[in-house]
Amino acid sequence: MNDYAAARRNMVLSQLEPNRVHDRRILDAMGAIPREVFAPKSLAGVAYLDEDLEIAPGRYLMEPMVLARLIEALDIRDGDLVLDVGCGTGYAAAVLSRLAGTVVAVENDAELAAKAGDNLSKVGIDNVAIIEGPLTDGRVDQGPFAAILIDGGVEDVPPALLAQLAPGGRLACVVRSGPTGKAILYSETGGVIGHRPLFDSSIPPLPGFAKPKVFAFQ
Repeated sequence: MNDYAAARRNMVLSQLEPNRVHDRRILDAMGAIPREVFAPKSLAGVAYLDEDLEIAPGRYLMEPMVLARLIEALDIRDGDLVLDVGCGTGYAAAVLSRLAGTVVAVENDAELAAKAGDNLSKVGIDNVAIIEGPLTDGRVDQGPFAAILIDGGVEDVPPALLAQLAPGGRLACVVRSGPTGKAILYSETGGVIGHRPLFDSSIPPLPGFAKPKVFAFQ
């Protein structure tokens, strides 16, 4: 029988704390939320490995260390309204729910959205709204948001998502260039969006976020 509680403690002690995750609230949240509930049953036994877990064709639970560092960069506070883009089975939304006032979680796959709702109910989380819809559109009708997490690697951050940041809002994601990538924090200041690199990462891509093609006239 798997000792998931011990696996969670080990994840915090061996993966998160040594890799510059310092916010005690995030460490406590990830040490309490049962990641195995959000993984496919066939992968529950390896839910706490430091790697991405496939939850559906082309979709993944983000590696714990990368998720924790992205969330820490967002500097989420009590009462914040947060958007989770591409919530999958709901794990990142569950972590965010422990930090924010309300989480709006967008998922374009109907089956994954249904699983996310079921999973969040199983673990007693009631401040997350799962909404089915296009990921690149975000949820302009629910914003603006103090923080936005894109739950997977992207080639490009759509302007429509950046436009949904509240004054002083932050967006964190991993921007991929080929097989490699870099975590980036975008911030809104006085109507201007700035950005800065955080760390290297190569998490799997989130479908639908390819960089727009530029046509050159010959």
